[in-house]
This record gives sequence, structure tokens and C-alpha cells, in this order.
Amino acid sequence: MTVKIHDRPDVQAFLKELSGLNNNDGNPRMKEITHRLMSDLFKAIDDLDITPDEYWTGIAWLNDLGAAGQAGLISPGLGLDHFIDERLDAIDAALGIENPTPRTIEGPLYVAGAPVAQGFARLDDGRDTDGQTLIMHGTVYGSDGRPLPGARVEVWHCDTRGFYSHFDPTGLQSDFNMRRTIVADENGRYRFQSILPSGYGVPPGSPTERLLTALGRHGQRPAHIHFFISADGHRKLTTQINIEGDPLIDDDFAYATREGLVPHVVERTDEDSIRANGLTGPFAEISFDIHLTALVDGVDNQVNEQRRRAAA
Repeated sequence: MTVKIHDRPDVQAFLKELSGLNNNDGNPRMKEITHRLMSDLFKAIDDLDITPDEYWTGIAWLNDLGAAGQAGLISPGLGLDHFIDERLDAIDAALGIENPTPRTIEGPLYVAGAPVAQGFARLDDGRDTDGQTLIMHGTVYGSDGRPLPGARVEVWHCDTRGFYSHFDPTGLQSDFNMRRTIVADENGRYRFQSILPSGYGVPPGSPTERLLTALGRHGQRPAHIHFFISADGHRKLTTQINIEGDPLIDDDFAYATREGLVPHVVERTDEDSIRANGLTGPFAEISFDIHLTALVDGVDNQVNEQRRRAAA
């Protein structure tokens, strides 16, 4: 037997009441969003005949998710972060803005306050001896196509075990390991030495993994490196690159892979390249130029300063 009550006048009045639309206090925007989301949820319960057991199973999962601090992990896993990026792309297209360097998701593991270096930085602390040495470099360009001296390139990535400093359950990494802010030199160039990261998966047995398993999906990510890039007069760019050759590039549970963000990895074994980079053996090299876009009417219309981020 199918029973639906969402459209009943008393239920519609109840939705207005619980959303605060019947009073003059509170935040009008919050009321509008709450009314829409609760109305959609009530309708879903009706249309899908969601049982009390199913509903309270969902509430228990939300409690577990919050206790584990994984809201920022399931958000990209359910495609919400990617959808927001697609929407920002569509808004830019409507404004006639082209993004030569695509945006993509931030992820939940950024930490503010990384050490600042001028032009070049060594990211890793040398403890992870399983990683291949990486030299990555490029030029930051402004909206006029010219190099941007002084642009800030924030970069962070995980180790070969898939752990990020400040989130490493083993405690083996030093503070800000594989995290730096590099100020581009007088030619707009940045460069860093680190190791090639590995991909990683969501914590086993976690609320995030349980939901993905129920959806018949995995929780694995390809190897990648995160970036924030900012400069005066330009919009802050949030992006990341994937490491070429990783088998999960087109099967990322977080849906972060985008065309133009898989640069070529060059294996350097010649003595001239090794010596020129102050190294003693072969290394991987990635060249990745970054193009920023101008402010819109003097405003960065894509910055998300209200997002809560970890601070060391």
C-alpha cells in the first residue's frame, strides 16, 4: 500500500513552521534553504517509502560520520565537491571567463600555516625512503598572460603510505612534512623537491567506507598533489594534479580528475639533469604551468573563506 502525505495542506504548513517561515526572527537565507531541503527530504520519505528503521539507520550513520570528522571526506565521495566545481565552471562560462588551468576539489586535508619559501622548497623531511625523488616546477601566469612574480603557490601531498602530515595515525611525519608555501620568483617561477606520492583510500571500517560499500563503490584515490595559487588582483585557484600512469586516474572515488591536470612525468637519468638539480641519482620531473584569472568586478567570486580548515 502506497501512502503519501507530503502535499497535504497541514504538512505544507508544518514545513513552513519548522523552517521558521512563520516568524520574523532568524536568518531569511537559512530559512529558505532549510525549507527546501526539509521539503525534499519529506518528499523522498514519501516517494521511496523510507521506513523508520531505514531513517534511524541513517541518523546513526550521521552521528558516526560526525564523530569521525569525515563530513569533508564523504562530501567529495558523493560528488558534491565536483558538482560545485562544475557549477562554478558554468557560472564562469556565463560570465565569459575561461580557465586555462582547471579548478578541482580541495579535499579535507589542507593545513594552514605551512612554512614559506622563496622560489624553491624542499617539501619532504627525507624520512620516507620508499619514494622516488620528484622535482616539480612551472610558471604562474596572470590574466594578461604574463608571469606573476610573488604569486603564492601552496602545495601539499601525502607520503608513500597514503598519509598526510598532521593526519598521520602513526605519528612518523614531522610537522608540515610535504607542505609548503612557495613564493614565485621574479620570473613567476616556482620549483620544489619532494617524492612522488602514492594514492590512498578512506579509513577501513569508517562511516565513509561503509556508505561507499553499500553503493557498490570503492574509496580509493589516485596519487595526486594539491595546490592553492593566489596573487594580487587574481582569483585564488584551488586545483590538484594526478600522477601520470596511476591506474585510478579515471576511477577516483572523489571525482577530482579533470582534463589538463595530468601532466607528463619525465624520468631523468642523465648526469647533467641530476647534477643541475643538486641530486645524486635519477628522479622524476613534472613541469606544470599555472594560469590565474582576474577578479570579477574587484571580487574573488569563487573563494570559500568560510570553509573550516585544520590549523596546526
